[in-house]
Amino acid sequence: MRRRTFLALGAAALGNKPVLAQIWPNHPIRLIVPWAPGGVNDVAARPWAEMMRGSLGPVVIDNIAGAGSIVGAMTASRAAPDGYTLLLGGGATHVINPIASTRPIYDPVRDFDPIAILSISGVGIVAHPSLGVSSLQDLMALDRAKPGTLSYASPGVGSAAHLGGEMFKFRADVRDIVHVPYRGGGPALADLVAGQIKLAALNITSEVLGLHRSGAIRVLGVSTPKRIGAAPDIPTGEESGVKGFVALNFAGVFAPAGAPKPAIEKVAAATRVAMADPDYLKILASSGFEPSSDTDPVSAARFVVAEIERWRPVIQEIGFKLE
Repeated sequence: MRRRTFLALGAAALGNKPVLAQIWPNHPIRLIVPWAPGGVNDVAARPWAEMMRGSLGPVVIDNIAGAGSIVGAMTASRAAPDGYTLLLGGGATHVINPIASTRPIYDPVRDFDPIAILSISGVGIVAHPSLGVSSLQDLMALDRAKPGTLSYASPGVGSAAHLGGEMFKFRADVRDIVHVPYRGGGPALADLVAGQIKLAALNITSEVLGLHRSGAIRVLGVSTPKRIGAAPDIPTGEESGVKGFVALNFAGVFAPAGAPKPAIEKVAAATRVAMADPDYLKILASSGFEPSSDTDPVSAARFVVAEIERWRPVIQEIGFKLE
């Protein structure tokens, strides 16, 4: 017994990957979600954590909100790189905040090892029926006819929807449309439905899609590369003639840089199994998410770098900064 124990410990000390793959994990994994409980990101995080139970054991959700996701992401970046702390990252943690911060606390590429991108979602340019437009082309024509008279609401300064709205303005050359920030997507959507505001940039969610189907609001176009499965009637920005209007939010799983490769490979493999499960895919689709195909570490890393490069010129153009 002593000999076997000695050999196993010696192999682990020498970095023997098969041994690590055998013994990891041997206690619960912590998944940091850097937003408050009950938010849209929990839709991706909690079902994923449950799906991991069969192959990885318990995954405990730890919601650490603050500073627009910076606090939770910083906590994850400084955690021990042993595979037992993971981060549910997204556009805010890995793209917007690092680019816009005047004093970045962490580097989204250097300080994290991507494991898998779970889902992507887009921003919708949404109008109240009384505005009298039914497409992005109509909206651009209205702005040209009445320059300086339009404004749009968003869930708040620095939100994915706000920057998606600014990207639309940038790509469609309708830069005189004024941004009106709200304190959350719920209040902005409520005022849009009531007709208190006529135009908004909002994250595509099941609630937004339901109101679109009922005719209470009109989603003029979405910022995804292709039409979303839950609402194939809504054209993309590209289809509407707004070239380059691709603004994605995403949910992905990341580990602190330097996490053991066998652990990363195990999480990625378990995630690929989850992404083939019809029930999990149904949960994502019903909430306005599209499943991602970037479910291995290499393609996940490539996806993040591409998103950083996509957003950098827009954020610099509008002068958005986080102090």
